[in-house]
Amino acid sequence: MFKLYKNLKAKDWFWLVVIIGLTVLQVWFTMSIIDYMKNVISSIVYINYHNNPKLLGDSVKQLVDTLGWKQAVEAIKSTGQFDKSTLSTILLVATATTADIWKNAGIMLGFAALVVLVQLVIAILASYISADLSTTIRKKVYDKVDDFSNNEMNKFSTASLITRTTNDIQNVQMTNVMMMRMVFTAPVTAIWAIVKIRATSTELTIATAVAVIALLIFIITMMIVVLPKFKKVQKLIDRINGISRENLTGIRVIRAFNAEDYQKEKFEQANDNLTKTQVFTGRVMSLLNPGMMIIMNGVALAIYWIGSSLINNGSIDYPTVTAFSTLSSQIIMAFMVLMMMFVLWPRASVCARRINEVLETDSSIIDPTSEKELVSKGTIEFRNVSFRYPDGDENALSNLNFSIEKGKTIAIIGATGSGKTTIVNLMMRFYDTTEGEILLNGVNIKDLKQETIHSIIGLVPQKGFLFKGTVKENVALGNPSMSLDNIKQACEVAKADEFILEKPEGYDFMISQSGKNVSGGQKQRLCIARAVAMHPEIYIFDDSFSALDYKTDKQVRDNLKHTDSDATKIIVAQRIGTIMDADMILVVEGGKIVGLGKHQELLKNCPLYLDIALSQLSKKELGLDKANIGGE
Repeated sequence: MFKLYKNLKAKDWFWLVVIIGLTVLQVWFTMSIIDYMKNVISSIVYINYHNNPKLLGDSVKQLVDTLGWKQAVEAIKSTGQFDKSTLSTILLVATATTADIWKNAGIMLGFAALVVLVQLVIAILASYISADLSTTIRKKVYDKVDDFSNNEMNKFSTASLITRTTNDIQNVQMTNVMMMRMVFTAPVTAIWAIVKIRATSTELTIATAVAVIALLIFIITMMIVVLPKFKKVQKLIDRINGISRENLTGIRVIRAFNAEDYQKEKFEQANDNLTKTQVFTGRVMSLLNPGMMIIMNGVALAIYWIGSSLINNGSIDYPTVTAFSTLSSQIIMAFMVLMMMFVLWPRASVCARRINEVLETDSSIIDPTSEKELVSKGTIEFRNVSFRYPDGDENALSNLNFSIEKGKTIAIIGATGSGKTTIVNLMMRFYDTTEGEILLNGVNIKDLKQETIHSIIGLVPQKGFLFKGTVKENVALGNPSMSLDNIKQACEVAKADEFILEKPEGYDFMISQSGKNVSGGQKQRLCIARAVAMHPEIYIFDDSFSALDYKTDKQVRDNLKHTDSDATKIIVAQRIGTIMDADMILVVEGGKIVGLGKHQELLKNCPLYLDIALSQLSKKELGLDKANIGGE
């Protein structure tokens, strides 16, 4: 929790010091209220004695009835029959008026108003500091996650990252507000009140100490019971978010397989677990208020009981007992607030620890401090490249060696799980190689900043993703200031203009989140247009034509040849028809290159490629006769 406070700004620290100063001032005002409340009660008692002098004794009453208060006081002074304490009380009674009540009550109300004002200022400053800190932390978490490589993204689930960015930060913010509003006040109030009551009565102090000990035992017992549950709640919230996200993103699949009941059962189970945990903690915490009231009322009863005996013995007066009762309540309330914070702190601490886990996780992909100068343009070379996923037992890629020249079209084909997308991820430096090196434009990609790599390479991912916004905004994602003409040209190349112009809004057509209001093929064409609009030196199409029909597939590839003829194109595909015209084809199996050459060469020299080709096209379509395929 304390690690997060290093994110406080200089102005936040300044206002924090102000809050501490205002807290001391607030406690002083509160203690002054108690003092003036004692004075009000004393004034009422003195006026009562003034109006009924018999309460001070028959001798005093006779003098007052005979001489009046002024002459009676002089006579009492001259006799010397009363001790100094009694004489002082008689003098106060003699001069007591209702004006004393109004004066002390007015000052008490003034201090009460100041307490309210100071509390209001503290609340505003506490809310401001907490909100500012949460804003800073949320931004840092977002920036940190934005810099994560695929390795770190796999470490944290998406649902967990969402919970950490929202619910966890909110819990920390609420705890910080309560700390600044109450926790500073509680110890100052407790210490100040303890110092005041120690000078009043030993017996009453012991009664208060017993009440405080009882309160501590009560709250510590509650903490022991509920703390494990608080730690469990955040993980259960992660589970709820994960199931909800999975259900919403896969709603069509769920409906297609009539799996609604199965998903509902999963959600209900997770929801019930969270509900039961929160109900349990809520029930235990609900005992806090009645328990506190029993202890507070018990100590008040003890104080008045003990105080009445002390009053009868003449060792204390009623106003002092009343003030002591108020002070003891302040002490118990202060300890209660501290204990409440100890109850809330663990949950906030769990949230803070989860946030710090994100902030302290460094990306495994680190940009160099300075970039090397590019040697060539539009080239990629793999030199003895091997790669193993962080949690993998075996290499996903082993000893890959190939080079891609500028302006060439290179295709990568292989069975599912053969390592095609892994090759793409390494080209984009979403992962770093385990062994070997990858050269981009003649320079090791580890010596280039990720921004530079991504400006050179235009990626169309296997799973097309669109953002909520207009068609223009999605196509111009890489350059928001892009001209409309450039956007239109890119859409024409990707054959996306066909369905865009059918929309009444045209290029202002609003795409829903994740592109749910367009078809798979339309989504893919917009993703291709997004890459084309940046005019990169190298295109990577990671199985990006699979959602297109054969006609559109060929038209898009032909358009790319004419529009960016100098650009290097890397096509990962399953269709033989998509890649058969490529300048070079890589056949991948088990993370190794088992075939490298042109279409006709691979049909003769690579059995795996031949099997893939024959599974999709006829011998005639492939231009094979019986002699070519071994006499069949």
